[in-house]
Amino acid sequence: MSEFTEIPVLDLAPLLTGDSTAALALAFAKAYGETGFAYIINHGIDPLLRAAVFDASKRFHALPEAEKQRIAVDRRHRGYIAINTSTDVNSELADVTKPNQSSSFMMMREDPVVDPDVYLSGPNQWPDLNGFRDACEAYAGAMTELAHKLMGLALDAIGHEDRSILETFETPTIWLRLLHYPPQPPQSPDDLYGSAPHKDFGCLTLLAQDDVGGLQVQTPAGLWVDAPPIEDAFIVNVGDMLHRLSNGKLLSTPHRVINSTGRERYSVPFFFDPHVSTTIAPLSGTGEARFTPLNFGAFLKSELEASYQAHQDTPSVS
Repeated sequence: MSEFTEIPVLDLAPLLTGDSTAALALAFAKAYGETGFAYIINHGIDPLLRAAVFDASKRFHALPEAEKQRIAVDRRHRGYIAINTSTDVNSELADVTKPNQSSSFMMMREDPVVDPDVYLSGPNQWPDLNGFRDACEAYAGAMTELAHKLMGLALDAIGHEDRSILETFETPTIWLRLLHYPPQPPQSPDDLYGSAPHKDFGCLTLLAQDDVGGLQVQTPAGLWVDAPPIEDAFIVNVGDMLHRLSNGKLLSTPHRVINSTGRERYSVPFFFDPHVSTTIAPLSGTGEARFTPLNFGAFLKSELEASYQAHQDTPSVS
């Protein structure tokens, strides 16, 4: 991993127009082999979809707390996550003892019923808020299509020609999270974060930010580089599972959020992962395997139970 002072920008136009993506794949390999983060532009997502999901988020977070608590996050990890209820206790990047200073609404794949053999399967919980579900589902659908394209590009970047791993993303594990960060007090302790230093545990994260800022990415030297919003761009990063699939060629980079602006901050991360039954192991052609295989669903279960009260305080549910 190379030291860096800014986040690179990738122009996805060739990916959408059908032109040659050879140069883009090389740029992808460089960005995610050196930084692990990049802005993407010309991505094809309708700005109106993005505006609608931010509007839905602001209307949801403006609801009375009691109304939001009616759909408190369940064992299937869908619903409202109140402030002070999630802590990155598994972080190896900081001694995290205080919960994240954010609240959120979490949507996952909409399954009509719970399948007892599929971890986290089931329907979403929706607030009684006009147009909210439509905005979330339209946005998640568009982001799923884009993320599929990015996964193919990631395989090109590491020189993996076999596309069979993409079959595990045909029924993906998706997470749409509508985050609200209140302003942190000026005299906040150093270990109080909007989002504590962490690496994302999945494959791809596609983040839409408002104009407030606060996201920072850590360099190999331990410095923190700001990742300010760029109009209509997404900031995309690789998570631990894609790091393992790529045999370490694509980097999962630490990042954090500190909202010291005095303003409310809203962001919308979309997480794109394979089906929970997937075995995560280095792909062929990436060299001698640096990682042992793991089951994605079992890994998710351990992460969620360690970090979220909703997965700790209630009995196990099939």
